[in-house]
Amino acid sequence: QVQLVESGGGLVQPGGSVKLSCAASGRTRTIDSMAWFRQPPGKERELVARVGNSGNIEYTDSVKGRFTIFRDNAENTVYLQMNNLKPEDTAVYFCNAHGSYGPVERVYQYDIWGQGTQVTVSS
Repeated sequence: QVQLVESGGGLVQPGGSVKLSCAASGRTRTIDSMAWFRQPPGKERELVARVGNSGNIEYTDSVKGRFTIFRDNAENTVYLQMNNLKPEDTAVYFCNAHGSYGPVERVYQYDIWGQGTQVTVSS
């Protein structure tokens, strides 16, 4: 099992910055990628950014150039640096770990979620 603990978030003014952290523990060697998702009020959860074990990174279009995801493999922690925040970035942000385990002939995949942290962008 993998456990995720998030920190960061809160109330920030438009144009401000916030940094989220997500520390993984447990069977971290089974993790293939870590990501941040968000769920705005009344909307579906959406991918914000993802970083794979090979270092490949993807962002949703609305955050490109403003958000940066980076991973400290030694600390099993993934961060999301959010700059130039906008009111539409207001959401609950969730950390995600996607992994796999088991023999080659029968691989099991999983998704583990953090508890979520609120980010509110408002003046």
